[in-house]
Amino acid sequence: MKPTPNQRLSNRAMAFVLAGGRGSRLKELTDSRAKPAVYFGGKTRIVDFALSNALNSGIRKMAIATQYKAHSLIRHCQRGWGFLRAERNEYLDILPASQRTSEDKWYLGTADAVAQNIDIIDSYDVDYIVVLAGDHIYKMDYEIMLQQHVDTDADVTIGCLTVPRMEATAFGVMHCDAADRITDFLEKPADPPAIPGDPDHALASMGIYVFKWSFLRDLLIQDMEDPNSAHDFGNDIIPQVVKGGKAQAHRFSDSCVQSGLEAEPYWRDVGTIDAFWRANIDLTEFTPPLDLYDNSWPIWTYAESVPPAKFIHNEENRRGMAVSSMVSGGCIISGSEILESLLFTGVRSHSFSSLNQVVALPYVEVGREAKLTKCVVDRGVHIPDGLVVGEDPVEDAKWFRVSDGGVVLITKPMIAARAAALG
Repeated sequence: MKPTPNQRLSNRAMAFVLAGGRGSRLKELTDSRAKPAVYFGGKTRIVDFALSNALNSGIRKMAIATQYKAHSLIRHCQRGWGFLRAERNEYLDILPASQRTSEDKWYLGTADAVAQNIDIIDSYDVDYIVVLAGDHIYKMDYEIMLQQHVDTDADVTIGCLTVPRMEATAFGVMHCDAADRITDFLEKPADPPAIPGDPDHALASMGIYVFKWSFLRDLLIQDMEDPNSAHDFGNDIIPQVVKGGKAQAHRFSDSCVQSGLEAEPYWRDVGTIDAFWRANIDLTEFTPPLDLYDNSWPIWTYAESVPPAKFIHNEENRRGMAVSSMVSGGCIISGSEILESLLFTGVRSHSFSSLNQVVALPYVEVGREAKLTKCVVDRGVHIPDGLVVGEDPVEDAKWFRVSDGGVVLITKPMIAARAAALG
């Protein structure tokens, strides 16, 4: 049965989340998981933001296309997003690259990931499709973007960030007229076009697209038959619509969800070690740039059943304490000092150790008298007793990954290799 016209547009739409990328700039953090499955913010994963935005916007039909090392992402979605009920016309379909159209063909690009699942999307019986990247941190009401798409009678509406003009060289950039109709799309231009009336800023693509499904469906079928296509939205589909149809820019500031505490619209690509560390540490500030405590727009996730965090010992130089930090459930801070750090579920830090500006992923264990500064510690790492990291970059680089910004990444294989070398 087709929905009635007076339904919210989100009820007539589906979200298609592209979550197949590795995120190679995160280095060893994505050796065993795709970028959307990387942990963020103490208890969530990156993909939870796109999915939560869709759910909070009223979209209850969703699909996630996975490809690179997808097990942890699939497991997370099954555990954390299994509350959607098909009998209420709600879905979260996980769509691994499964050679649906050819025995030797995986997902060739972002558009191909949608095209290979046309029959599944058809079964949703929706009028609109919201195509989302699964690897960014932000809060956004897609219903507002859908409404603009309908009101402007656009063929595609593209979510856009307002960024300093010369920072836009790393993005796809929109050249728009005064009514925000896109007249040109430039991929990573050396000299980005400015926003009309605002010479210091440009509109950069967020990788969020709204289409009428019947329109996109025809485009995808044509694109699949084009041997010269890269089968990618940014390289092929979007430029084609800009050239031959009506493409409209949607400004993120118009639909960004803010609680009143955020100073400006928040969007982050945490695609490098430095950006990942910075975005997590930012959450420990007195007034963080992203409000995760806003119950009106919750970030849904899989929440493990663990005891509350515990702080023990109260002796001089052996006091379990945390200042300007976020400490998740299941953590035990045993005679350890935690400063400006973010600890995920189940972290244990032992006596006389200290963590300063550390992002510790789930179930990290920090040995006695260890001292960590400006680090990202991967899941399940056991920091040996007495290890000092973050004070001597040359020594750190012998064993661990040191980023351009001086953040030290520590993983299990790195710890094992160091132990083997030192006997």
